[in-house]
Amino acid sequence: MKQLGVRVAAASKSIATASTAEKNEALRTAADCLAASTLEILNANASDVSRAENSGTADAIIDRLRLDPARVDAMANGLRQVIDLPDPVGKVVEKWTRPNGLEIKKVQVPLGVVAIIYENRPNVTSDAFGLCLKSGNAAFLRGSSGAIDSNIAITRALREGIGKAGLAEDALVLVTDTSHEAAVEFMQLRGYIDCLIPRGGSSLITSIVENAKVPYVIDGDGNCHIYVDRAANLQLANDIVVNAKMQRPSVCNAAESLVVHTDIAERFLPQIAEALQGVELVGDKMARAIVPSIGPATTEDWSTEYLDLKMSVRVVDTLDQAIHHVCENSTGHSEAIITDDEDAANEFVRRVDAAAVLINTSTRFVDGEEFGFGAEIGISTQKLHARGPMGLQQLTTTKYIVNGQGQTRG
Repeated sequence: MKQLGVRVAAASKSIATASTAEKNEALRTAADCLAASTLEILNANASDVSRAENSGTADAIIDRLRLDPARVDAMANGLRQVIDLPDPVGKVVEKWTRPNGLEIKKVQVPLGVVAIIYENRPNVTSDAFGLCLKSGNAAFLRGSSGAIDSNIAITRALREGIGKAGLAEDALVLVTDTSHEAAVEFMQLRGYIDCLIPRGGSSLITSIVENAKVPYVIDGDGNCHIYVDRAANLQLANDIVVNAKMQRPSVCNAAESLVVHTDIAERFLPQIAEALQGVELVGDKMARAIVPSIGPATTEDWSTEYLDLKMSVRVVDTLDQAIHHVCENSTGHSEAIITDDEDAANEFVRRVDAAAVLINTSTRFVDGEEFGFGAEIGISTQKLHARGPMGLQQLTTTKYIVNGQGQTRG
């Protein structure tokens, strides 16, 4: 593991000083090599999917794992889209002149080696590489055992593209040892990893917190709530909830919890239960009294990220109760309110503490591409360094450049 760290750290030095044109050419050739390797990637992915199916892996996880020609094409196009994004490296954030004549500039610079540890999402291999390269960082990746064949095939194609463009192939290094021991060793490569980003479930996050010896940014759970207020447009609320829950239930910005004001519950709950065909609903006594098909919710249901076609439902008497329920069970990812009452919306936004708070729209929009960042490397649910979708800007840090004319401090 240390030898891999040495390699990627060495490559990060040259990547940090590569020009925008050089990085864009590497992204272009990598995208072309990825597209040209579609058959090899799909064959490798078929092996991963077959193992997952034979071991009884949940359908939601297999959905995240499975690739098809359209998804591989989307990965290649994602790299091409990163080409068009502004290069953040060298951007002057602010500048000023001191009374003594010192000229001070704060500029964006790469983090160095960005490590990502992730589960059953082979597209992350491509997305992470693209964002790291454009922001002048080397990508040090450790995927899961379930996607190892896919990740190896994708990495092989991307490294071929990097080399063809004349940059160091070790700007992308994949750890192929998927054991737990190797994962812990990876988290502890102090001196080689500048920032670690985990993308996975609660067990991975717990392991990071307990074992990591390098700086990290938590890409946490998404127990995302939608609160339908007494002043909500019910048709609009219906469409938003269906989209947030069903458009892709296996991702972190899918809605998991529905909170409904009692004044509109008898009108709204029957229609949304009908619209959420195929979704298992569990709720409190009031919700079950209105819609008998709703099952009983346990205490754990209120704080669970299902990543599947299941949703908890709670009926509240006031906006204050809704906010209390959301805050008590939030994972700090994305929380939404549906209302035509501007005061209620403002109160919800003011008091709910999350990376993203939405008014009258789907939680599914909390995404780097939808925010205009391009492909994202994750969604940070912590508050230091980066919060929310992490794109190119969030993969840089800053340094100060001080220009003097001989000044000395007395």
